[in-house]
Amino acid sequence: MAGSITDERSSGHVDFRDPEPFSLKARGQSLTFLPAGHDRFAALISLIENARSSLKLAYYMYREDRVGRKVRDALVAAARRGVDVHLIVDGFGAETSEDFFVELRDAGGHFAKFIAKWSRRYLIRNHQKIAIADGERALVGGFNIGESYFAPPEDDGWHDLGLMIEGSAVDELLRWYGELEDWVATPKAQFRAISRKVKEWDPGDGPVQLLVGGPTRGLSSWARSVGRDLKRGRRLDMVMAYFSPSAGMLRRIGRIAQRGEARLIMAGRSDNGATIGATRSLYHYLLKTGAAVWEFRPSKLHMKLIVLDDTVYIGSANFDMRSLYLNLELMLRIEDAALACRMREFVTLHHGVSKRITPESHKRKANLFNRIRWNLSWFLVAVLDYTVSRRLNLGL
Repeated sequence: MAGSITDERSSGHVDFRDPEPFSLKARGQSLTFLPAGHDRFAALISLIENARSSLKLAYYMYREDRVGRKVRDALVAAARRGVDVHLIVDGFGAETSEDFFVELRDAGGHFAKFIAKWSRRYLIRNHQKIAIADGERALVGGFNIGESYFAPPEDDGWHDLGLMIEGSAVDELLRWYGELEDWVATPKAQFRAISRKVKEWDPGDGPVQLLVGGPTRGLSSWARSVGRDLKRGRRLDMVMAYFSPSAGMLRRIGRIAQRGEARLIMAGRSDNGATIGATRSLYHYLLKTGAAVWEFRPSKLHMKLIVLDDTVYIGSANFDMRSLYLNLELMLRIEDAALACRMREFVTLHHGVSKRITPESHKRKANLFNRIRWNLSWFLVAVLDYTVSRRLNLGL
């Protein structure tokens, strides 16, 4: 099996390199997985530069740095050659000046912000990451637009996973993008309108589903689907940047560990220490049930990948309260045994460069002071907001 993660235990040095891209077909979809930042960036720029008729993009964070300028300039060039360009960024997550996208509008492109005003929807983030070209190819995953999301591990880049798709899933991405754009374009758009769109989204019942998460009465298609699969699952592999789920979801993972196998890779490094503390507050329960837990140490972890029996979930959603119940999210669910097997191999590559958390090692760290910090971190991350917790990361 090809891979680029190695562990040189004899010298005590861990050598980490992002794995090479790999491709396969599953359920009529052509899938190319992009673990390395430079490959994700090259794929995004290629998608934009080779678009013939349309481009539709939506990102949570967009930074005004070298990468952000290069993506913007590629979009401007596409608009000037007649491509119908649409870009949505989150009004809270985007870190750009007011005039940063003026040139895109002047070139004929369409630019909009997902604005969360001071109200019940103030805490809602459009956390989705989508790029669709010509209605034929799409790039999804957990990464935003900014240098750190494409930088290599040695430059403190985020370890993430992009997925290039060709197939029927692209049609579903287009269908959802239309719903999102319709809401953004509505003057004084109301919370209940986006909530209704999330509630009414129908992913179908086939082996390939586009699941949408967000604020709605009852569970979204994303929360409902992953909850159902966890309830009956027997084998779970997860690589997750932020992990602080509800008690019910946590118990379902514990039951999988007790009746089968649960292997969880969590972040050992982040730009938000409180998210690590929130996850560590749950280790005692997970280890007690027999779950195997690792912390990924070579670089910051931003991946959102779940392999559950013969089903793979990949997209924008973390496995925490915000991504399960509040933020707008996109997760692609593909039920295919061969794909699940290949993605488990990919997950296993990470074990050698991650620190195994044992009951003994966790007990040594779980003194009263740390338990207080971890539990406070869970509150900050699960109940308040990532931004608040990032500013108050409690020394974690």
